[in-house]
Amino acid sequence: MDIFAEASAQADWKARADWLQRCLQQHYYNEETGIMNQWFPKAHIRPDDNFYYWWQAHVMDVLVDAYERTGDPAAPLRIREFSRCLCAYNGGTFSHNYYDDMEWTALALLRAYQATGEEEYKNAVLELWSDIQTAWNSHFGGGMAWKKDQLDYKNTPANAPAAILAARLYGLFRDPEDLEWAVRIYEWNKAHLVDPGSGFVWDGINRLGDGQIDYDWEFTYCQGVFLGAALELYRVIGEQQYADDALRTADTSIRRLCHPVTLMLPDEGIDDTGLFKGILIRYWVQLEKQFPGTLPIRKVILANAHALWTKGLDHELGLCGPSWELKPLLPVQLSVQLSGLMLLEGIAALENQRYE
Repeated sequence: MDIFAEASAQADWKARADWLQRCLQQHYYNEETGIMNQWFPKAHIRPDDNFYYWWQAHVMDVLVDAYERTGDPAAPLRIREFSRCLCAYNGGTFSHNYYDDMEWTALALLRAYQATGEEEYKNAVLELWSDIQTAWNSHFGGGMAWKKDQLDYKNTPANAPAAILAARLYGLFRDPEDLEWAVRIYEWNKAHLVDPGSGFVWDGINRLGDGQIDYDWEFTYCQGVFLGAALELYRVIGEQQYADDALRTADTSIRRLCHPVTLMLPDEGIDDTGLFKGILIRYWVQLEKQFPGTLPIRKVILANAHALWTKGLDHELGLCGPSWELKPLLPVQLSVQLSGLMLLEGIAALENQRYE
């Protein structure tokens, strides 16, 4: 038995995920706003801090993760109250200037609808989806804009999650227009921002108004959302090309971004990039569930989870840092904490599948 299999056999990853879920609530939940603070300790606020709306969408996602895993009867109320407070904090709407932020919110709300059956989530998703569709324009032959006041900047973060959303909507409600959207967005993303040789996914084009692709931005996040879009299209259409695309990008993400010996994912820093690894983990998990054992995804996720648990967590406070191999220094951002929680929820989901 190798070290990773031994670590898995000895670990109760579900209990560990539960514990880190409680730590998230304890350290970040703001009783006045009903959503999460962006820092722990909460008193730490930088003068130039923005409201990172999309982080809160991932809070909703991990609440749904916990509900799907545990069936806790108190969870639907918690999710409902959080979603309503997020809407209120955002000015009484889920709409936003950033299209990718709305896409993440719609994806989380759609999962909440699937988990609870509550119609308010479905209604909110459909309203957001109508707004998100306005991102498509003719700059660079189509594609979804990143934000409403910069329509000529197109990136994977605004396109791949939109394709995931459209494909999931089609899978649930069978509106052919949603499938057309999913395919159109996906094909634009693949044609413009995916390396045809390796399947590695670039971030964006024309960020600086120069028509250039940011080839030096090699983010875990982009690999995760693109392979997630390919996987969703495979699920609803069944065409092998989408499965092949998802597996190719997953394979190149492991080879290119993980340490060749330890299998560790990189430290991508704080702020938005602090969330990136957790997103890749989420879509790796979904791919492993669909095609178990095709790639060493389980081994990679377990290696990262084992390192986080043994080396990267402050077990006294229940906090993690941007490196899953180093204990965090205070203050710790919500984005970074969410990535660590998504990692533990991911390995818990895979271990649960193994024993089903």
